[in-house]
Amino acid sequence: MKVMVIEDDPDIRELLTLYFEAKGHDIEIAQDGQEALARLQHSQPDLILLDVILPKLDGWSVLTAVRTQNTTPVILLTSLNDTDDIIKGLSLGADDYLCKPFEIRELEARIMSIIRRLEPLPEQHCIHRGPIKIDKRTKSVTVFGDLVSLSPKEFTLLLLLAKDTGRVYTNEEIIAELWDANSRATSADVKQFIYQLRNKIERDSHFPQWIQNVKGFGYKLGV
Repeated sequence: MKVMVIEDDPDIRELLTLYFEAKGHDIEIAQDGQEALARLQHSQPDLILLDVILPKLDGWSVLTAVRTQNTTPVILLTSLNDTDDIIKGLSLGADDYLCKPFEIRELEARIMSIIRRLEPLPEQHCIHRGPIKIDKRTKSVTVFGDLVSLSPKEFTLLLLLAKDTGRVYTNEEIIAELWDANSRATSADVKQFIYQLRNKIERDSHFPQWIQNVKGFGYKLGV
């Protein structure tokens, strides 16, 4: 991770540099607000540690400028511990606010918390709906643990219904998902695929438990 430290106190700069470089991070230093903005024109840090009371240009101005350009996480490190100052910092777009003097381990914990929040959630490859398990990677479906063989359109139909359990999908929505725009598919085609899918996953396709018809509206997965 690349961290920009914007701080005029040499002792704090040295502390942050030594600690986070020892953790394997790249550190870039700016000693005042103007230098920070100049560096940010050519640098793209993953995180900014920003003092508020700075020479030439204060941290409020730096934070405001950063937020007009990007969403890089910013933690304010400052001796200003008044509630109004904290509110101001967060309102201007800071991700966190830590008052000096601070414990370096607490700062690290706050940094890791921000990173975890920003990390994308892993894609959910398997969808479970009652006894039905849909694996998007292997394109497989099991019901009560038994593998069910579905055609590509049947799989797509089941996946659509499973995206939002209880939501009613109209014939038009199903057609748009299963067929291309030039297709002449009709509600009769939808009905046929619903019938085929029920035959493969329902215990009794004549009395469907999961793929339900909402008369006059469409179909839903009622798991």
